[in-house]
Amino acid sequence: MIPNRFRLLAPALLCIALAACKTHAPPPAPGATFVLVRHAEKATDDPRDPALTPVGMARAQRLADSLRDTSLSAVYATAYRRTQQTAAPTAQSHDLAVTTYDAKQPASEFAALLRQRYPDGSVLVVGHSNTVPDIASALCGCPVEAMPDTEYDRTITVHIAADGSAVMERSRQD
Repeated sequence: MIPNRFRLLAPALLCIALAACKTHAPPPAPGATFVLVRHAEKATDDPRDPALTPVGMARAQRLADSLRDTSLSAVYATAYRRTQQTAAPTAQSHDLAVTTYDAKQPASEFAALLRQRYPDGSVLVVGHSNTVPDIASALCGCPVEAMPDTEYDRTITVHIAADGSAVMERSRQD
C-alpha cells in the first residue's frame, strides 16, 4: 500500500517525468514563400490596358500594408498598367523595383524560374485571373481552382520548403 503523501505527489512526479522526456520540434526548414494576387479592380479607360479604379488603388495599398512586415526579395508584375499599379505600393514600401514578366510565358516556365531564383525568401507576384491560378498550381504542384474575371480579393500563398515540398494557402483580402 502506498502512503497518502506519495499518492498526492504521484501526479506531480508524472508531469515532471513527462516534461523531461519532451522533445522539441526543430525550427521550420528554410524555404521560399510566393504570394500571388490578381491585379486590383480595373477601370474602363482603355479596353486593352486599363488603369486601376480608385477602389483598385485602395486595394493595392491594402496589399502593401498587409505585406509591410514581410521581408520581400522581389516583386513581379506583368507589363500591364493594372498589374504594375497593383504591385507598385508594395514594391515602394520595400525599396524594390517591380520586375516585369511576360503574361504569355507558360506558367510552368515562370514558376521554375521563380523557384530557381528564390530558393528562400518571399516574393510577390501580381498577375491576372487567367494566369495566377496556373502559376500557383505550377509552384505547388497542386490543383488550383479557376479565378473568375470578377474576383479581385483572393490571395494565394505557396510555401516551398528547402526539401521542395509545397503547401498552398488561400485567403481573402479586404
